[in-house]
Amino acid sequence: MEDVLLRDGRALKHVVVREYVRALVGNNAPGSPAPSERELVHRFGVARMTVRQALDALVTEGLLERIPGRGTFVARPRREATRIIGYTEEMTRRGLLAESQTMLARREQAGPGVARALSLTEGDAVIHWRRLRRGDGSPVCIEDNYLNEILLPGFLQTGMPTSLYDALERRGLRPTWAEDSISADTAGDEEAALLEIEPGTVVLRHSRRGMVGEKIVNVSRSVYRADRFTMWIQLGSDS
Repeated sequence: MEDVLLRDGRALKHVVVREYVRALVGNNAPGSPAPSERELVHRFGVARMTVRQALDALVTEGLLERIPGRGTFVARPRREATRIIGYTEEMTRRGLLAESQTMLARREQAGPGVARALSLTEGDAVIHWRRLRRGDGSPVCIEDNYLNEILLPGFLQTGMPTSLYDALERRGLRPTWAEDSISADTAGDEEAALLEIEPGTVVLRHSRRGMVGEKIVNVSRSVYRADRFTMWIQLGSDS
């Protein structure tokens, strides 16, 4: 609080303005207008730069937000990062019945791309789980998951779970953050047959690397029917 008072005990001008605005709008509904810079300059007899410094502090704090061309308003609550969810939860959220058909579940040697993504050495053991995933009975995507076998001893011997993320959570390994990439492409012959579309149809390719802290748990590569799935991405800022 060393910047609040001058040596003679007087409050700094921008602090006086800041605390006045805080008290004025602190209990107002999100979207309510804050006093304008001109009003505050007139009320306190200070320079516009002083007023701007006070408002900047409240914007940084998250109490106010500026909307270009409109003014300064009481900020809406900031959203926290979305919890990472898997396909089953995503379909449920969209009101669709999620179904999966396991096409392959086996121990493999990691190829160069998978090894690099999982931070393993090429040839290390990984679990490869491939599924055709449906929503309300219609094919939506083909999903290949690669998991670090060292982190998941006995995974293949316990029967394949309905939800991978639920199974990982039971082992304390549910990803808490992820790196995603999304691109547009066209379906190959095998993909088109499984997704019930024509070869060359536009699809969405989604790759994800799921992590707990700095520990890489799984890498997934999925191809979605673009006509049946829209990806929603929430973005935000800390300030």
